[in-house]
Amino acid sequence: MRRILTVTGVLISALFATLALTIPAAWAGSPHFVSTSFTTSGNTLTVHAKEAGLGGEAQIVAVLSGTAACINGGGNHPKASNKTSFSTSSTEPVQNGMADYTLTATAIFSPSCSPPDTVPFTAATITDQTNGLSVTLIP
Repeated sequence: MRRILTVTGVLISALFATLALTIPAAWAGSPHFVSTSFTTSGNTLTVHAKEAGLGGEAQIVAVLSGTAACINGGGNHPKASNKTSFSTSSTEPVQNGMADYTLTATAIFSPSCSPPDTVPFTAATITDQTNGLSVTLIP
């Protein structure tokens, strides 16, 4: 009887030791983008992003940045200065280790880029500054 109790005690101790080693790793999380998608309308870029593996974080800081150009109907830049950078950021809540958010940025040109000129976005990146993650949306 004493031998059975000793073996049972050793097994239970080993089980608790194994659990103690694996539980903190699960709490730490493994931040990653689950999905990203974007749409453009005129000089506005809207990005929808979903992140997971954020552990016990309460919030993240998301940044949308890139460049855009103003192109005329002939496919040329009407003015050499008619290129611009854009950036916007937002603090997003995290629930159950996930963040699901939308960011919108508008490229502002001087002089303005108006029809029939078009605005192609020549680069765009979404970044989770809190976790150091980035996804290139438009190379």
